[in-house]
Amino acid sequence: MGKFKPLLSYRGKSFIQNIVEKLIIVCDKIIIVTGFNADDVQNNVRQVKVNSKIEFVVNSEYEKGMFTSLQAGLKVAKNSDWNLYHFVDQPGLPENFYANFIKQIDNKHNWVQPSFNELRGHPILICRSLYDLIINESENSSLREISKNPIVKKKFWDCEIKEILQDFDTEEDLPT
Repeated sequence: MGKFKPLLSYRGKSFIQNIVEKLIIVCDKIIIVTGFNADDVQNNVRQVKVNSKIEFVVNSEYEKGMFTSLQAGLKVAKNSDWNLYHFVDQPGLPENFYANFIKQIDNKHNWVQPSFNELRGHPILICRSLYDLIINESENSSLREISKNPIVKKKFWDCEIKEILQDFDTEEDLPT
């Protein structure tokens, strides 16, 4: 795309600020994994009013792909029962989505993923029982590969929020 997604503007705030302000309501802790332009992201997020829940982790291997950022984040979050893995290019999820999403957690599943019209979206809730599997996987792997492992017990939550499919990858995708 040529533009730095975390700091792109969406409804008067950066993508990352939009997401963090919503997550603060439902998360005990927010771990933001940075790599490229880490200082710029941290300075931007620090403008959010409530930031005592926010922890930054710098992924020195970010150039190897997004999966390494997930691994870096889970290494610091190993004591959490569940983690909400959120892409930065989904700032448009409504606030009520998150509270309803975490209500989908149960003891029969270790992976919860929203869907809209039978299309799977993001973010994904990942249970502690999967952390080591993800952390110990090759850096070249992906969540798609992890999801094929038989220990992964998926739950798909059919929601009415089409923004779970949102993905800003090109200039044309950006909101006007």
